[in-house]
Amino acid sequence: MGLDLYYLMLLTLSWGSLVSTEAEAEGIKSARLLDLLIRDYTVKSLDRDLRTGIVHTVNLPENFSSIGVNTVRFRCGSLHRYGAQVKEFHLRSGVIVQPCAERVMVVRQNLGYNWSSIYYANYDLSGYQLVSPILGLLAYNANSDLSFGSPFELGILAIDKPIKIDFSNVTKASNITGFLPLCASFEGNGKVTLKNQVSPNVCVASRHGHFGLVVKSPQSSSSAPAAVRKKISKWKLVVGCSVGAALGAFLLGLLLVAMFVKVKKKARMEELTRRAYEEEALQVSMVGHIRARTLPAT
Repeated sequence: MGLDLYYLMLLTLSWGSLVSTEAEAEGIKSARLLDLLIRDYTVKSLDRDLRTGIVHTVNLPENFSSIGVNTVRFRCGSLHRYGAQVKEFHLRSGVIVQPCAERVMVVRQNLGYNWSSIYYANYDLSGYQLVSPILGLLAYNANSDLSFGSPFELGILAIDKPIKIDFSNVTKASNITGFLPLCASFEGNGKVTLKNQVSPNVCVASRHGHFGLVVKSPQSSSSAPAAVRKKISKWKLVVGCSVGAALGAFLLGLLLVAMFVKVKKKARMEELTRRAYEEEALQVSMVGHIRARTLPAT
């Protein structure tokens, strides 16, 4: 009986945890909130004696299993002198962490195609579509006991030697023909910055954040020619109407000229007939009651 009660309590706790995780997943509508959740799970999953410089995989709950998370802890001075490779992110020497007294915990995210869609709700990507998952690079302060409190976010700056981001192993851009992918940088203020790639599937950034590859949406591309065709049709209609009106005016002018010439000619003929009768009347003389035509003098 006691054992059955123990298993019942364990099942209840597990079910409660599962429901809580599902509700937590369904309630995430903000990219910022997702970052905080990943940070908390990362801190809870790590051992207290996390080795410096070793990349660890973070296992998220099932509802977030499509998100890939890795973390590694560095000494700020070592990271600045030697740089580091964290999956797709290549931090070169000279990178600066601000503010950092001793250690920094770097978190790499791969949101996958499902969770990357959250960026459509938080950023204006109209006219573009993602051809890669969103990759994130964030940094937090790393105390000796990571599970103590909530670590605050730090800044990663790479001014002289930008951070390289290689999407070659995660993108489906090769399946998109006719479009050149652009590098999208998602800023914390809701702004999206688009830049050209430095090489195929490779982007650069001067600071931490979230990044992806985008191309112009086929819908927007197909609508552009339609708009052009619409403008051309309107242009043809205007030109056609103008030409038709000009031709109509020309034909009407010819008709009016013809009518004027005809009326003029008729009036001239009437005038000539009248003069002919008048001239003939001058040549007629009356002898008694007999009308005689006089002969012209020779």
